[in-house]
Amino acid sequence: MRNQTPQRPRRNFYGRFKGKTLKPSQKTYLSEDLEALSPGAVDWESNPERAPLDLQALFGGRDVWLEVGFGGGEHLVHQAACNPGIGIIGAEPYINGVAMLLGKIRQAGVENLAVHPGDARDLFDVLPEASISRAFLLYPDPWPKTRHHRRRFVTQEHLEPLARALKPGSIFRVATDIPDYVRQTLEEVPRAGFEWLAEGPTDWREPWGDWISTRYEQKALREGRVPHYLTFRRKG
Repeated sequence: MRNQTPQRPRRNFYGRFKGKTLKPSQKTYLSEDLEALSPGAVDWESNPERAPLDLQALFGGRDVWLEVGFGGGEHLVHQAACNPGIGIIGAEPYINGVAMLLGKIRQAGVENLAVHPGDARDLFDVLPEASISRAFLLYPDPWPKTRHHRRRFVTQEHLEPLARALKPGSIFRVATDIPDYVRQTLEEVPRAGFEWLAEGPTDWREPWGDWISTRYEQKALREGRVPHYLTFRRKG
């Protein structure tokens, strides 16, 4: 029986794709650098069969990490520079943030990054099962209104495919300054097959040892909000 082409799911997207007018230098980064940094055919037009990404070809057999929603790219570039033996994929639909990241990549000269400028759910479709060794969700959009909580990343729509892509025993880090986002994270992430690694208050009050404070965290601190650093492990 002939295999049928997967049907594209109906997915609402509630964030922003673009903000202020891009600087000429940022337009240059997008036109000159972005295509070469693609992890492969992620969008439905170029990969309607949803063939899995060839991470071996992309990163030469190295462990692969994933950052969902990298913002301006500070943390992503920091991790790439500190871990040259690791391959890291960043997913971010906000094109201004993608342009900012590309400028940081040029400045830092890191070569172990791939960039998906789009919805992480499309990336999850083509990531091989149990292929990711670590994942980061750092200061995601809080969607503070109760009726919008279903739009948050920490829902099963996002967490289940993330869990499928993560290797057993891999680490998932979440940073947020929104108390209700902490609550929802602690409720939903374990339901998707993770365990929270915390033995005392310092395990969520103090940042990770390899942490670099992002512009979103600096804004939270200026406005008096308290960051939380949550660490989960994918169950085997």
